[in-house]
Amino acid sequence: VFPFATRVAENFARTSGGAAPRVESLGTGGGIQAFCQGVGPNTPDIANASRPMKASEFELCRTNGVTDIVEIKIGFDGIVIATARTGNSFNFRLQDLYTGLAKEVPGAGGAFVANPATSWNQVNPALPNQRIQVYGPPPTSGTRDAFLELGMAPGAELIPALKAIKDADKDRFETLAHTLREDNAWIDSGENDNAIVQTLSRTPGSLGVFGFSFLEQNLDTVKPETIDGVAPTAETIADGTYPLARSLYIYVKKQHVGVTPGLEQFVAEFMSEASAGRGGYLQDRGLVPLPADQLAAQRAVAAAMTPMTAPAK
Repeated sequence: VFPFATRVAENFARTSGGAAPRVESLGTGGGIQAFCQGVGPNTPDIANASRPMKASEFELCRTNGVTDIVEIKIGFDGIVIATARTGNSFNFRLQDLYTGLAKEVPGAGGAFVANPATSWNQVNPALPNQRIQVYGPPPTSGTRDAFLELGMAPGAELIPALKAIKDADKDRFETLAHTLREDNAWIDSGENDNAIVQTLSRTPGSLGVFGFSFLEQNLDTVKPETIDGVAPTAETIADGTYPLARSLYIYVKKQHVGVTPGLEQFVAEFMSEASAGRGGYLQDRGLVPLPADQLAAQRAVAAAMTPMTAPAK
């Protein structure tokens, strides 16, 4: 959510004439932890999140006096795997992403070994006999984080040896699932998704990982690959059937409304048609807008600052 919040903050400062709200990138868990530390001028007004708040986090907030939290869904995003339009077509299974791109994979006897796969058909015989070469975002990128969280980790969990590790040692599982190859099978290609798109055209046989908005803008030169039989579209991302899709949220500390200058106006800007609506400036940054009825419902929550109820889990 960080790039979207930053863009709204920039626009809010420009239109209001005031200082831009300070936006920090702490990750969803870190941001909610900071948000839940209490009420007052040294605590965040808003937490950005790429998943719903957990019951344990809600309880932490309550324990620390943060009792009125407003949950607002701002939209969706999706991560795509694409090739040049003239390239082979792939139907990946989620586990193929882990097996093809993880630095270490289970070997004979249960030990983890350096990933030996050099072509996609070694990962899954149904995939093309094509060298594994994927251009993707660097570790500093939110797109990379989303690819790891939505593709690599769920794919790893489908492999029994990795599922057993997750049940016993979540930290080790995360390290194994989130560590990409460093042998040129995965190639960090900078923060600019457009550069990855251009690389696919110049490098036949390669794949690229980037945000959905860049796919829409470049369908004349690249095509998306399916995952578990589902292609990325605004519809499959919005309804959650595309595996590399997620809902995005902001959480507002209602106790700061009327205390932090401009807080209500900033939230209204975030949810405005010009920002979060179809064709809005956040769509240019990769946000998949909510359907009109959902956006209207979330805008009503934002306007009324209606507090959320405790999450079920």
